[in-house]
Amino acid sequence: MSSETPLSPDPTAPESLGVDPVADMLAVLDLQATGARTREDIFTAPSQWMPHGRVFGGQVLAQSVIAASRTVPDERAIHSVHGYFLRPGAIDLPITFSVDRIHDGRSFTTRRTQAYQDGQPIFSMIASFQDHDPGLDHQAPMPDGLPEPESLPTAEELIGHLPRGLTAFWTASAFDLRYAGEPIWLHVDGERVAHQVVWVRARRRLPDDPVLQRAAFAYASDFTILESTLRRHGVAWATPGLKMASLDHAMWWHREGRADEWWAYVQEAPNATGGRGLSLGRIYSRDGVLMASVAQEGMIRVPAA
Repeated sequence: MSSETPLSPDPTAPESLGVDPVADMLAVLDLQATGARTREDIFTAPSQWMPHGRVFGGQVLAQSVIAASRTVPDERAIHSVHGYFLRPGAIDLPITFSVDRIHDGRSFTTRRTQAYQDGQPIFSMIASFQDHDPGLDHQAPMPDGLPEPESLPTAEELIGHLPRGLTAFWTASAFDLRYAGEPIWLHVDGERVAHQVVWVRARRRLPDDPVLQRAAFAYASDFTILESTLRRHGVAWATPGLKMASLDHAMWWHREGRADEWWAYVQEAPNATGGRGLSLGRIYSRDGVLMASVAQEGMIRVPAA
């Protein structure tokens, strides 16, 4: 995510934005192989529009997941990634993804993906894949008493009346985000707590491809993950002068699931210091299956009062 927050004014949102946001997302996740002639694992893809011309971190993360997966047999599923956001990407330039085949073992495969623009790395990720193996099995339970997602207001209902240049990041997203509580877009209401829950799903059905489903989870995992730190300190997205940027992102896929069915994104921020906030997330299916876990540290600079 760029250092300009999504609720900073930006009048450049195209008129076509939001007509079919899922199709827009799928288009940028359809990477083109460009290294066939040199027998290199190189892929290219465009970017979606984002406020202030900066590439959305979840997009480049999901694209890197797909690039790495293209070099691994289908029977080995991605189970973890660890990535660093190195430079802000520009939405008007293509992104090149170079995959290094680090290791192919009997049960595990390791890949490194580097994303470039104009020859400069903007994102670096290492990913691990595994055959399906039996083993010990337990999970942390989903919190009790969560409201049903259908009972919660949509982003359009909450902020759709505001100028499009302010709200498009949420209202024209490929994902429907519904907060189990008040969102912190314009102001922070209620108790200053370092946790929240957001119900999420793609706005329409996605292809059944398991790789694409995992990539879609990765894409959406970057939307609200840093908000627990903001909520704890009473800082809204609309705070004048607020600067934020994702620094790194880790994700572990535990069990199969669909990103186009409702899932609860349970988030907490155990620490903030030095202009950085650490956030942890758990992704549960509607029936309580822990499908994935997320960790991200972000730069958060709040203007002096």
